[in-house]
Amino acid sequence: MSELFPKYRASWETDQHRELRQHAAAFLAKEATPNQERWAKNHQVDREFWNKLGDAGLLGLDLPEEYGGAGGDFGFSAVVAEEFALAHDSASGWSVHSPIVAHYIDTYGNAEQKARWMPKIISGETVLAIAMTEPGTGSDLQAVRTTAIRDGDHYVINGSKTFISNGSLCDMVVIVAKTDPTQGAAGVSLIVAEVNDLPGFERGRVLEKVGQHGQDTRELFFTDMRVPVANLLGEQEGLGFYQLMSQLARERLVIGSICAGMAEAAVLEAIKYTKQREAFGKPLINFQHNRFQLAELKAEVLSIKTTVDYCVQALIDGDNDPAIASMGKLVAADRAVAVVDRCVQFFGGYGYMMEYPIGRAYAAARVNKIYGGTSEIMKEIISRTL
Repeated sequence: MSELFPKYRASWETDQHRELRQHAAAFLAKEATPNQERWAKNHQVDREFWNKLGDAGLLGLDLPEEYGGAGGDFGFSAVVAEEFALAHDSASGWSVHSPIVAHYIDTYGNAEQKARWMPKIISGETVLAIAMTEPGTGSDLQAVRTTAIRDGDHYVINGSKTFISNGSLCDMVVIVAKTDPTQGAAGVSLIVAEVNDLPGFERGRVLEKVGQHGQDTRELFFTDMRVPVANLLGEQEGLGFYQLMSQLARERLVIGSICAGMAEAAVLEAIKYTKQREAFGKPLINFQHNRFQLAELKAEVLSIKTTVDYCVQALIDGDNDPAIASMGKLVAADRAVAVVDRCVQFFGGYGYMMEYPIGRAYAAARVNKIYGGTSEIMKEIISRTL
């Protein structure tokens, strides 16, 4: 339930969603919020945190019950994504593992693959990553240079990836590679690599990001790495680009939900601080300028939430429209960055300190306009509908 808007309820939100929200909020307040500074120093969450997420039922929210999932709709993931942000978490790779990568396997995996992999994905025994971005390739996924050349019953994979979330702790990686380097998009395939103790797999340096310091983001390297052909996702090679495109709406609306939570969390922190901090003998919130600023910010958060919820409703209804998802991400990411920035100002110098949640949010928010497709790519997709 929204603290800023206690009576707010999205059109898609059922009693089951609200119960999940309360459960996730209580879990994250205990297991995530108190650990942010320590995780930031370690550049990763505790490995046991993944098992705790699994035990709490937060890794299989909209995955099939036959593998241990909850069998819910996309709203289950949207709720928990928002709660991670409201808990001031910028370290967990949950958003990559559960609502994004797991769904590539659920959607495109065959019965044998799903029976083998999904139970451990949902329990937290297996941590997932997806290897898309390369040093010279970002949003243009059909231009990836990593190759997967078939040799008998195996693919021999060579290449490098960067900005890989869950790069330190991942046990399984969905790799975007060219199975036919002579083709463009038609040569891209998705291949699952079980990477623990796998010859030819190397984890590169932990990347020093501007924010999200507790997120284990790394480079990955593949050198003559052999992966069974049976680990191909899809019935044939060359489907990877289209698989990626069809799943991007989910990814972008997960990010949009995180941004809605991040904006609300920032305003809540600002309201709390201005009620406690005094200047010239009275609380900061008693100054009209500050009250008017906070009033604008509260209204802005509501506009972010309603935009994202409209787009989430469309996805739940089966409308996997790239433009709708792009509008949700564009609005949420751009406005959340602005909201967090304005909230920092209320804290003065303390807002620039990483020990304060608002400082960590300021550093973490900016990347939402970049990953999952930049704001410029979102505008390009939307412009095609004009």
